[in-house]
Amino acid sequence: MTGYLRRLATTGAAYTASSVISKLIAVALLPLYTQYLTPSDYGAAEVLITAVIAASIVIRLGIIEALLRFYYEAGENPDAVVKTSFASLFWTTTVGLAITFPLAGPISELLLDQSDPGLVRVAAFGLWVFTMFEFLLALFRLDERAKAFFAFTVANVLVTIPATVWLVVGEDEGARGLLLGQYATGAVFLAGLVIAQHRRLSLIPDLSLLRRLIRFGLPTMPAELSLYSLNFIDRVLIVRLVGLSDAGLYSLSVKFAQAVNVLVKGFQLAWPPLAYSIRDDDEARRAYAVIVTWFVSVTTFFVAGMWLLSRWIVRALAAPEFFGSYETIGLVSTGVMLYALYLVLVVVLGRTGRTEYNFPATGAGTLANIGLNLVLLPSMGIVGAGVSLVASYAVVLVLMYVFTQRLFRVPYEWLRLGRAVGLAVVLVLAGELLLPTAGVAGLVGRVGFWLAYPLLLYATGFLNEEERRAAARVLRPSAVMAGLTGLLERAPEKGPAEGEEVPPLRTLPGPRLTRETLEAEQRDEDAIR
Repeated sequence: MTGYLRRLATTGAAYTASSVISKLIAVALLPLYTQYLTPSDYGAAEVLITAVIAASIVIRLGIIEALLRFYYEAGENPDAVVKTSFASLFWTTTVGLAITFPLAGPISELLLDQSDPGLVRVAAFGLWVFTMFEFLLALFRLDERAKAFFAFTVANVLVTIPATVWLVVGEDEGARGLLLGQYATGAVFLAGLVIAQHRRLSLIPDLSLLRRLIRFGLPTMPAELSLYSLNFIDRVLIVRLVGLSDAGLYSLSVKFAQAVNVLVKGFQLAWPPLAYSIRDDDEARRAYAVIVTWFVSVTTFFVAGMWLLSRWIVRALAAPEFFGSYETIGLVSTGVMLYALYLVLVVVLGRTGRTEYNFPATGAGTLANIGLNLVLLPSMGIVGAGVSLVASYAVVLVLMYVFTQRLFRVPYEWLRLGRAVGLAVVLVLAGELLLPTAGVAGLVGRVGFWLAYPLLLYATGFLNEEERRAAARVLRPSAVMAGLTGLLERAPEKGPAEGEEVPPLRTLPGPRLTRETLEAEQRDEDAIR
């Protein structure tokens, strides 16, 4: 089982490289942005950015999800699948843009509780750019051009950063500068992608193929939208019930929680191919149980750190008027972890082919989120939104657990899971009750409590015998040096011999990009503001 853990960690690191860079830069820029933006400015920009992602899920009609299925489908022409998918998205996003522009005023009143049609029109343009950009980036993954994907996304980040800083700081554009910095530079890179891929694209769809694509992809939209709505509805309700400034504080806590999201994203992208590649059902059950245990324990360690150190994180990285965002950093980080556990169960359902159970679970979570926010926001403010987020994800997880255990029973290691979570809860509660909330003494004490977590896990017998032996082998100095030497001396991969036929990419062995993988990538708020 340790082999599956090593494989998951290695693949996740490869998928996460560009995301780590972008998030580190985003966090590094927060002290600058929060000096030049009010909480209301930041809240307006973040509400519209999440609205763009939610609207993109609707306007795609499941086409990108269908692309991932039909591109590798036997009997389908992959070139025709790409051309028809692009044509469909181009026309649906263009129609959406045409509809949104004249309705920008009412939309701004609905989402921001104030009239700002210009800002909404920038977001509408961003919807067009974001949707087309995601489609063209998906082609890199379909072609398994990992280096090209990494280089392109990092270049986009490095251009977006100075453009956004210039607009926000130099031109004092506020929320408009955040949106323009992201979407205007995205449009430039989108144009480059269109030029590079123009031979594979078309504006005229194959209607027969389009009907098949929509018939497959459209049913996936409700579950995806209801799940993402957990990240969107709460912000709209905060604006309406508490205020735009509080929405800015809550959005900043979401940004800080991306420290956990970096880890979770690697898992999101690496988990489905690994899970589906295990052919034997009994072996899969055992592997899933061990992987869930370790994922929960590692993620819980980072989430505990966010709970204990939230005040110092905000003091170090944001202006004083944003300090109130610390109250929800731990809650949002917990929600990020629960979302990743939901993805584990989505893959289990995918293994059984019974994905129709996704929507009842996510729909119930959405209803719980709306109801709890309506009850808790007036009295608890943004803390109520954080509590609602965690509770709604808990509802989704409980229902998905019931559904999956009926169809594909996994022997989860409840004792080890309870020990991992329970120990973190005890440390966080002890830190909050016993340690100062400011000053060097408070910081040192809380860091000590946080770093004690893995040591206490080890001391209380968390590792089984196989894991203890594996840890001893891996952590030996000689093993560490051998691994580093192997990386430096690894020979380049040999190309095909002269005259040797190279198999088509679609027929090469190995796990492929799955719908769950791309959905995780698309839902990730990776934008640099």
